Amino acid sequence: MTSQSESDRSDEHGETEDADEEEEYEESSGGEDGADPGADDSIPNELTAEIESDKYIQKYMEVHDISFDEAYFPQGVIAEAQGAWNAFITQQNGRDAAGEAIYAAVFDAAPSLQSLFKTARSVMAMRFMNGLTSIVAASGGAQQLKNQVESLGFQHLDLEVTVPRVGIFRDAIVDLFEMEMGQRFTSKAKVGLQAILNYSGGAYIYIRREYASRIRIIQRSWKTANKSDESEEDKAPKKASLESDEHEGAEADKADKDKPDAAQAGSQKNVAAKAATTTGEGAKDKDVNAKTGKTAMKVPTSFNEMFLFNAAVMGLGDSSWMSVILEQFHNIVTNVANSYRLQEECDVLALVLDKQQSTIHLSEFKAVMLASLRSLVPKEWDSEHEVAWNWLWENVERMIQVNLGKPAAQEKALSRLIASLSADDIYGLRKSIYQKFFQAAPAGQDHFKQSTTRLYFIADKIIEMTMEMYQQPRVMVEDISALGLRHVGYAIPTELFAPFVSCAVEVVRGITTDDVAEGAFRWSLTLISKILVRTILEGSTIVMKAINTNSARALRKAIAIAPRSKRAMELLNITVGTQSISPFYWAIDSGSHECAKAMIEDLFTTAQTERATTMVRTLSSRDTRRSSSGFATRRPTCYGLCLDGLVWRSRQAFLGRRRVNYYVQNMVQDQEGKFNMALEWLVERGDPKVICHPCVVIFSDLLWSRLAQYNFLLSRCYFLFSLCVFIIGQAILGRKDGTEGERIATFVCRIFIYLGSMCRILYSQIKMLYDDMKHGAFDRRFRIPIPMYLFSTQDGGSLVLFWVLLLMLIQEPILHCMAHTEQYGLFATSCADPGTKEAYAVFSGVAMLLYWLLLMNFSIFSMQISAFVLVCGRVLAEVMLFLLAFVFLVIAFSTAITALHHRLYDFERVDRGMETLLEITLGMYPLDNYKAILAESIYVEIAIIGFTVLISVLLLNLLVAQLNMAYKLVHSDMQGYARLTRGGIIVSTVEQVSRKRWDAFLQSLHFEERLEFNEGDIGFLFNEGDIGLSGGIQVFEPANANPTTVETVRRFGGSTAPNMPWPEDPLDEANEDRLEKLEKLVVKAMKTITDKKGGGGAGQTGMSGISGMPSSASGSGMSSNSSQNAEETK
Repeated sequence: MTSQSESDRSDEHGETEDADEEEEYEESSGGEDGADPGADDSIPNELTAEIESDKYIQKYMEVHDISFDEAYFPQGVIAEAQGAWNAFITQQNGRDAAGEAIYAAVFDAAPSLQSLFKTARSVMAMRFMNGLTSIVAASGGAQQLKNQVESLGFQHLDLEVTVPRVGIFRDAIVDLFEMEMGQRFTSKAKVGLQAILNYSGGAYIYIRREYASRIRIIQRSWKTANKSDESEEDKAPKKASLESDEHEGAEADKADKDKPDAAQAGSQKNVAAKAATTTGEGAKDKDVNAKTGKTAMKVPTSFNEMFLFNAAVMGLGDSSWMSVILEQFHNIVTNVANSYRLQEECDVLALVLDKQQSTIHLSEFKAVMLASLRSLVPKEWDSEHEVAWNWLWENVERMIQVNLGKPAAQEKALSRLIASLSADDIYGLRKSIYQKFFQAAPAGQDHFKQSTTRLYFIADKIIEMTMEMYQQPRVMVEDISALGLRHVGYAIPTELFAPFVSCAVEVVRGITTDDVAEGAFRWSLTLISKILVRTILEGSTIVMKAINTNSARALRKAIAIAPRSKRAMELLNITVGTQSISPFYWAIDSGSHECAKAMIEDLFTTAQTERATTMVRTLSSRDTRRSSSGFATRRPTCYGLCLDGLVWRSRQAFLGRRRVNYYVQNMVQDQEGKFNMALEWLVERGDPKVICHPCVVIFSDLLWSRLAQYNFLLSRCYFLFSLCVFIIGQAILGRKDGTEGERIATFVCRIFIYLGSMCRILYSQIKMLYDDMKHGAFDRRFRIPIPMYLFSTQDGGSLVLFWVLLLMLIQEPILHCMAHTEQYGLFATSCADPGTKEAYAVFSGVAMLLYWLLLMNFSIFSMQISAFVLVCGRVLAEVMLFLLAFVFLVIAFSTAITALHHRLYDFERVDRGMETLLEITLGMYPLDNYKAILAESIYVEIAIIGFTVLISVLLLNLLVAQLNMAYKLVHSDMQGYARLTRGGIIVSTVEQVSRKRWDAFLQSLHFEERLEFNEGDIGFLFNEGDIGLSGGIQVFEPANANPTTVETVRRFGGSTAPNMPWPEDPLDEANEDRLEKLEKLVVKAMKTITDKKGGGGAGQTGMSGISGMPSSASGSGMSSNSSQNAEETK
């Protein structure tokens, strides 16, 4: 009764089902002539007087569908019913389990109703709990209960709700409570629950009878009016819903066809007259445009265009407030069956309209609206359409008029109240709100576990939002919707919002005497809570519930029921209004890594039927791009699974080769066909293992070999040429003055180095420094800000080379000899000071080494050489430690030996002693000098022996051990670090590639061609039944490279309808916890046995002696339940 069924019942079986239901209804009630079981004869005597005295309890002891009025139930009875409901949920260990129990009870109570249960069990159970919980929670207030039941009643318009069905549903729930709760389910609670369910069921029947036809007319005519405004992309997913709507409205269409001929003729005449009028006006406008020389006006095709056209024709084009309503009118019409949402839209609309300066006449909007609809729905429009749309607008106008004109005064009063609060008042307000809320709803403490500062911030934000709701209503609706979606991930129960609002309003009431300010705060906060509750309920899918439990099994169970065309998007995106949240990213951010891994496995498991034409379980390019950036940097643990999903390997090998498909299109290019930044994000992350994934290797090697390699070589050729010129000018020609030709060549080489190399390095350094300053990319070392680019070996080495070349320019001998050209000749170097020449030679040698070191990035052409270079760099730290220890020992022993009494020349001073020890270590010390040391002093000899042992035996062997261990640790990742280095070069190089060359590269990859999985999946011409995916690269690898035993392409026979879920795989069922199913089966079997042993004694009280199971539960109902569970356990 609280969920919307998806069954399509045919008329030929309708009478049979009704007869079966009446039989079940009479059997369950034990009465005759369809007597309602609500009038339970077992009601205790102490309640009889209370029931007879209360007219509402007396009225709703049976289903009442004649009228739909407010019901004021006794508070004592309602309190008992609400307490029993909460106790039942607690006993079942949560709302999910309670929903499952109610579903099972209703499902087993009436076999004839089982055909209505077409939606998945978990979804129906969740809908049962959401609907019943909202009704029970609202039962304490008559108006609130009526609104809630009315809202749910509009959602059940497609169900044929009858009195027997309501009775079956009610009795199943009441019997379940008696069985599970025993004596805790008091007589008052039973009477209250029965009255609430009877009231709701009667309201559903009344609403369906009175309003169903009007709402269907509104929905169908609105879709007709906006059909031309929908894109093809929007029409595709709505096809199924449109077909169901057409089926739902079949009876109404049939009634229209059965109208008297006179009525049809009159309707056709009206339509013809309206069409003629419209045509005449159009012709008139066309003549006027022809006279004035203007082009003809575009014919309106959508409701918005037609509305604006008619408003201009009727002289209302200057009414800006009409555009405000028009922007929100679609939401109003589409939510006509949801009274809560309709009231919310009207409240927000009233806030927006109140800010309009012009006079508002809502009747004018009605006139333009009806004229537009008549023009857009000419064939279907009749008197029933007039009645339905007039009824809708009367309700909307009434809701808007209630608040129109009030928001301005309320905003001023609330602003004065907030401005008048002192710091102490605000502190007391924060504290009092939480104190009262925790007293009213102790369960709320489990959801407010933050610090006091955080709680106070939330309270301040709430007060701020109540004010902003008046100032920026539409912006606040978007922000509140986004906030509600985040609360979906937090698993916040919607029952907590009502007591929080009540407590907040009560606190505000205590600090002000201004009724207007209090009412403004209450109204604004209530509207905010309504939007939050609505967003949470719409966004609370079973996938999000599974994520909150971090259970991969629950997630697989939740997604198994999704249609195959929507399965991926249910994992990737949930949209409520204009706001959306990604369950996948929420699982990552909330730490539900088990669910995140299960999502990845599901998204990348390529499921196909034999005649499927598209793959619906792969990520879209948008989500692949997002996962490459955010997922790679935030949650690296699951990123490998994403990359594994982009690779398909065949289980079959042919001639020692295995077919492999790499679907890397979205890693190479973005949606616009440009270079995707996925590789840059992977390089920034710096994980050597992920960068070596085969999927990343193949597309990065493609980029390197076909694009980056050539451009990189061209960019480094200039540096290589500079090195050759430097060698010629310094090591070959510049060592001494030669012939005049040689001196001129030397001068030209050095001028090229200073102008062509040093100035080029200076320009690149200034550019990189500017970029880092622009983006604030600095890192502080010893409180000194250092630009980030200097941490690159290549860029830092270039800066050092620049300074060395600058020092060479300062000490350049040719410049010093310019004044002595007549004496020594042109460009001579021999006249320079020896000290200058010596310094220049040193700087020249250092620069030569730097040139060669900077040339080492040419090793990137070979991964093996590059990895070796990186290994050398990684183990260099161990060598530095050895040298540090060596220097320490040399200084220590040289000072100690110098302090001894001896006449040895080699140890006469500390510096000579250090030089001698270095020669001894390197084996360069003469053997005769050892004899002189032994003859001079035995103590010096002992010191030298100790030094030699420490250096040669200890430190050198320790260095070898350290190098071995360091190599072992880094060798496995060296290929990865080499690829990271190459990846950085690829990113910087590909960005400079021309668009023409990039497009040619993409075309050469043939991403648009489908790749078959096994031989014969794709024919010469792609047919509907062929299986294959585009966007990949197919290669053949050795069969023993990656042995594969599991097929990642799952093939199913049967229908390929996109709205059907994928069949359950026996492999997945084998992984389920069969022990848990067996335990449930044993528990239910024991309950059945205990109930049978209880006999008639239990039947008198409705309870069994041990398990508390009603005697009526035995028999066919329990047998079917047991057989069903046995089937599940198989």
